[in-house]
Amino acid sequence: MINKSIHMKLEVLTNPNPLLRKKAKDITLQEISSSENQKFINDMIETMYAEKGIGLAATQVGVLKRILIAEQGSNNPFPIINPVVVSRSLCKTKSEEGCLSVPGKIGIVKRHTKIRIKALDRNGKKLDLKADGMFAIILQHEIDHLDGILFIDKAEKVVDVSEKKNL
Repeated sequence: MINKSIHMKLEVLTNPNPLLRKKAKDITLQEISSSENQKFINDMIETMYAEKGIGLAATQVGVLKRILIAEQGSNNPFPIINPVVVSRSLCKTKSEEGCLSVPGKIGIVKRHTKIRIKALDRNGKKLDLKADGMFAIILQHEIDHLDGILFIDKAEKVVDVSEKKNL
């Protein structure tokens, strides 16, 4: 008999839940490799896709650990642990953003076009990631979540999704 790991969809917190404004804490190598944490990462991936998201931070599901999932191309979820931005491009771009924790709202946010982060993968291996384009925007958005910042804090204009044409 095959023992299948059951993935569970987690509840996504929505603004103004106070946990969304808390700063997440780094986790240790020992914590990363625990079966509980590995299941949590799988549950985050499951939740992100169930909610039709392209990124998800642990704080969005009420867990104050520095873990995020970022979509790196079609159906290619990338778990990132303890991310630290080590450099940013001078060049910035404005793009339309939404958020699972701020449902029904979109806004224009100015972000760096390229970033470099140091982090750990889900196995505790060191990562030195250079990101640009949409992947860089997703990473910045999710790292903001880990720092208790929502896109609406940075957006130039926030409107209801139904008013998208007004952006």
